[in-house]
Amino acid sequence: MTIYFRPLVQQGESRPDDAMPLAGGTCWFTHAERLGRNVSSRIVANSEIPTPLLERLTTPRVDFAGLPLDVPQLMGILNVTPDSFSDGGQHNDPQTAVQVALDMVRSGALIIDIGGESTRPGAVLVDENEEIGRTAPVIAQIVAEIRAETSAVVSIDTRKARVAQAALAAGAEIVNDVSGFSYDRALAPLCAASNTPVCIMHSRGDPATMQNDPSYDNVLLDVYDFLQTQIDTLVRVGVPRMRIMVDPGIGFGKTQDHNLTLLQNISLFHGLGCAILLGASRKRFIGTIGREPRADARAPGSIAVALAALAQGVQVIRVHDVAETAQAVRLWRAVQ
Repeated sequence: MTIYFRPLVQQGESRPDDAMPLAGGTCWFTHAERLGRNVSSRIVANSEIPTPLLERLTTPRVDFAGLPLDVPQLMGILNVTPDSFSDGGQHNDPQTAVQVALDMVRSGALIIDIGGESTRPGAVLVDENEEIGRTAPVIAQIVAEIRAETSAVVSIDTRKARVAQAALAAGAEIVNDVSGFSYDRALAPLCAASNTPVCIMHSRGDPATMQNDPSYDNVLLDVYDFLQTQIDTLVRVGVPRMRIMVDPGIGFGKTQDHNLTLLQNISLFHGLGCAILLGASRKRFIGTIGREPRADARAPGSIAVALAALAQGVQVIRVHDVAETAQAVRLWRAVQ
């Protein structure tokens, strides 16, 4: 039976002698929750965590695509699609997309995540050539602009190897796959051959059907096991663990209760030995709990979720509202 350990994360400069640093950041822990399937959880001291896992929990995460992970990083969302749930159709014009990307960078995002296929619930598959046509020219223009004034990088949000290849040729430096590299078997070898950092996200089913009554034996452990399996797959084909980031996939084949369980326990995923990305910005559960039906008015709720994740050591936050989130993160860091 597999046993899991979720560090009980704390913050602050005053800490006990037995505190262990979490992933090289400013958070730390003295105890963990010991978890397993069909067993009761219990709280244990760090001394009960197996040495190999403790090393994964405490080892500093190396720079990702040249960006340091000992401070929070923001990934700005830029969808060049007609039908994304929050900003569909707003950035179809390349010049508009470039300007929005520059504004995000100047506001504090050092990763711009560009997607040409909506993955909202109910979305349909987009032809590869159409997705390339939406993304590659915009990426080339954005890269040319941002490299002149910043160290920011571009990420391509795609499930498809041909789309990723065109994006990398245009200057993208990260591949962010919402299928967790389970959709296109050619994508992982492409990233290995090109030494490209990647993000593995968990999702259940295809976007067209993923919200049709999703169920799990144990959502927290099921997501962890999926990410572990996909990490192992990528490592076998030549992608080093240090170039892998993981994302539990909030809202992708999950109910509100599933989302809250993952958010409440997100520190478990540090045990994978990879940086963690959270993409919860403007999601439906934020509107439901926050009583805000308009997706583009959910910045306050999105920021609340982001800060809660940072308090558990999450390194990268994927957001629509960059300026507002960057301001909140600066204040959050100042009072820690």
